Amino acid sequence: MKKPVKVAITGAAGQIAYSLIFRVASGSMLGPDQPVILQLIEVPVPEVLEKLKGTIMEVEDCAFPLVAGIELHSDPQTGFEGTDYALLVGARPRGPGMERKDLLTANGGIFGPQGKALATKASKNVKVLVVGNPANTNALIAATAGSKEGLNPRQVHAMVRLDHNRAISQLASKTGVHGNDIDNVIIWGNHSSTQYPDVSHTTIGGKKAKDLVTQEWLEKDFIPVVQQRGAAIIKARGLSSAASAASAAVDHMRDWALGSNGKIVSMGVPSDGSYGIAPGIVYGYPCICKDGDYEIVQGLSVDDFSRSRMTVTENELREERAAVEDLLK
Repeated sequence: MKKPVKVAITGAAGQIAYSLIFRVASGSMLGPDQPVILQLIEVPVPEVLEKLKGTIMEVEDCAFPLVAGIELHSDPQTGFEGTDYALLVGARPRGPGMERKDLLTANGGIFGPQGKALATKASKNVKVLVVGNPANTNALIAATAGSKEGLNPRQVHAMVRLDHNRAISQLASKTGVHGNDIDNVIIWGNHSSTQYPDVSHTTIGGKKAKDLVTQEWLEKDFIPVVQQRGAAIIKARGLSSAASAASAAVDHMRDWALGSNGKIVSMGVPSDGSYGIAPGIVYGYPCICKDGDYEIVQGLSVDDFSRSRMTVTENELREERAAVEDLLK
């Protein structure tokens, strides 16, 4: 057996984490031969911590062979000690009458300190995935705070993999194929309703996706459905998409850690100027992962339709950044 690695999960008593913890414990994220120590982190509220204790009891009762230890923490300073992989799930939800700027500011008070704690307490090579919304800008806040303490911003990602998976599902349903037959889906930009699910380079069973579906379907059905899928799930079940979000987090971290086998995956990463997206935001890009690292895929053609959609979601991210500029100083 390999040496155990530490996996920290914030918001560990919440809905998404309830699905996520068991997937990590089973080996779905880091492989069937990688033992893990779970560092479960929650707010210091007695009833919340008691709920988390119940989840820990369930994990214990599963007798997962890969679980080498379970820790409960109410302080990121201790919770991120030696962390190798951090899944930042806990975030402030949007309340009644709350403006987006208020939400961003409130989450800045969560993710800034977490970024600093990760920089000073976690493993030097820690991989951090922000799941809690608004994920892209929360990741920017965490990365900026952490960078002041030596954390490389490339170590902090935002999750757009859920949108990537949703796009594959919609294409598979439309064309009557299995999702495994679909390659090179791209989610550009923000994990929000402005994201752009792009099939310009997508193949379905080796054929160009654009030869199998119409532009009208893409514009009137596919893109809006992927963009609004989260809202549709809330309307249908009265709760957010917890299990699919957890599954996407596992997918993102697995590919980042173990490699994407040459396949393009969508990841929210620091913009570096690629495709004309100026630095300063965390933006969804097509990436390929290898040897525990990632690279943005270069040289893909971008037509006018795609460029216009990419710009819309970039502008939203610039607006979000402006709303939390004080937190980035």
